Amino acid sequence: MENIHPLAEQYSSKTRVRVCGLLVQDDKLLLARHKAAFGEGNFWMPPGGGLDFSEKVKDCLKREFHEETGLDVEVGRFLYLNEFLRPPLHAIELFFEVRLMNGTLALGTDPEHEPHEQLLEEVRFLGIREIFKIKRDELHPILHALVNLDDLFIPRQVFLD
Repeated sequence: MENIHPLAEQYSSKTRVRVCGLLVQDDKLLLARHKAAFGEGNFWMPPGGGLDFSEKVKDCLKREFHEETGLDVEVGRFLYLNEFLRPPLHAIELFFEVRLMNGTLALGTDPEHEPHEQLLEEVRFLGIREIFKIKRDELHPILHALVNLDDLFIPRQVFLD
């Protein structure tokens, strides 16, 4: 097991259900840059977060999207399930297409962390060429095999062998 960033420790050694949204505007995908959970560097991923007990999946996505980006979204079709496993982190992730309804893009916060101790560092729309320039280990695995942004909207299931 790798050493984990102290701020990510609360997410470790348990399986979490995460709900994430894919928002594309002007041929750019909205991504959130977090402090890397392991070592130095960053980790880019679509906005989203953990499902709370008794919370509906779509409500979770709307809440997490707003917390991280300041944007209100409408949840569209379910796209795929991804299993993220990098011990001690393990998550079952549900990805949905989302549409912008209201709001202005702004860096939000993770309410489970103090304002001066945030993992979330930036939210930004990135084009495919910008995504290609990011180091592979700093990208969420769903972004590794992209040829173009349309690839994100092909329904699939990704389980680890």
